[in-house]
Amino acid sequence: MAADTTAARAVRTARLAALAEERVDHRFKGLPPDAEGLTVGELAAQRRNLFTDGFSTPVLALSAERLEHNLRLMETYATRHGLAFAPHGKTSMAPQLFHRQIEHGAWGITLAVPHQVRVARAFGIERIFLANELVDAAALAWVAAQLAADPSFRFVCYVDSVRGVELMDAALRGSRASGESARPVDVVVELAAGEGARTGVRTEEECAAVADAVAAVDTLRLVGVAGYEGEVPDANPERVHGWLRRLTALAAEFDKAGRFARAGVDEIVLSAGGSAWFDAVADVFAELPELSLPVLKLLRSGAYVSHDDGHYREVTPFARIPEEGALHPAFRLWAQVVSRPSPEQAFVNAGKRDAAYDLDLPFAQVVHDGTAERPATGITVTGLSDQHGWLRTAAAAELQVGDWLGMGLSHPCTSFDKWQLIPVAESDGTVVDYIRTYF
Repeated sequence: MAADTTAARAVRTARLAALAEERVDHRFKGLPPDAEGLTVGELAAQRRNLFTDGFSTPVLALSAERLEHNLRLMETYATRHGLAFAPHGKTSMAPQLFHRQIEHGAWGITLAVPHQVRVARAFGIERIFLANELVDAAALAWVAAQLAADPSFRFVCYVDSVRGVELMDAALRGSRASGESARPVDVVVELAAGEGARTGVRTEEECAAVADAVAAVDTLRLVGVAGYEGEVPDANPERVHGWLRRLTALAAEFDKAGRFARAGVDEIVLSAGGSAWFDAVADVFAELPELSLPVLKLLRSGAYVSHDDGHYREVTPFARIPEEGALHPAFRLWAQVVSRPSPEQAFVNAGKRDAAYDLDLPFAQVVHDGTAERPATGITVTGLSDQHGWLRTAAAAELQVGDWLGMGLSHPCTSFDKWQLIPVAESDGTVVDYIRTYF
């Protein structure tokens, strides 16, 4: 069920509509040069073809059909397993996609840093889960102002240290002295996924000390516990399930001790879930015994929206549970062959500035010669320079200078951030929309 109020929908719809009024110009790579001066809405209305109507390479495109499929699949999955869903917005930083995720049942949006929260609020997102401890005084003052100005705004963030609680309290007291609302900031204690994990409190005893520190101040309110199972060392199903049971046991122990009742909350937030182990999250959260208050079981997976052809294709839980469905890679990076100096080598005009490469190199998938598409048989991407892709080609590979090479990518989080305006194309190449990102 969507998390909107009517007012939030109206705000978000108006601000998203304003994106269509932005003018196309030199900022947006890959778009047709002759579209300069058109609004994004005007260009979308022309329904140009990606291959024949002036787009220049390199150009990243999202599949309209696959994007919609992925949105529907995760909505169905979360509903089937009784999970609320706050997909991680750091993946795309695209308010249009935030909007579509909420329309497909998301409770809200997860984010990582204050800038991302500001983007989401600028586009009317009402519920935000910040998967980080927030100790920046200026950012906390801004959050306090947002809470004061909008009673419907729900904001939850991590705490993972007594020192962090002290800094948050001091900053929020300062904002109150400046006249902001006394409404407290909701926090969840972050349980670390083990020694060597990224952030979080290492032991249950330390978690209790952090919770005690929260209870001692009136600027914060303890609403739950959370963590990230993707940081479990040497992760396998047994270890991930074991850590998730620690997390649910912590929630139950805090509830038994009356911590949530004393905080005056009406629901307990229990949150985990990256894009590699959300099946384990669903399994273990389903085991949670009944607590004294309703539990918001909040899943935070974000990479699903575009999926990929590398890392997440390999680690997605849907590979382990095919009966639940399958995500479809929605990205394709198109580059043009600009040199084939030998039968065994060729170069395209896309490199590190255009393609994710932190986990895997791009994958050569198809060749388009301007009229038809064929498999990229015998073609492998072997390296990336700043603006060139290095290809190894079989001597018999049908590849000529001028051909377009369509490549799959690995890791959505380092694909979206290289493109400010991304065409959304149907299977025949018709571009029906443009996704604006804010990194």
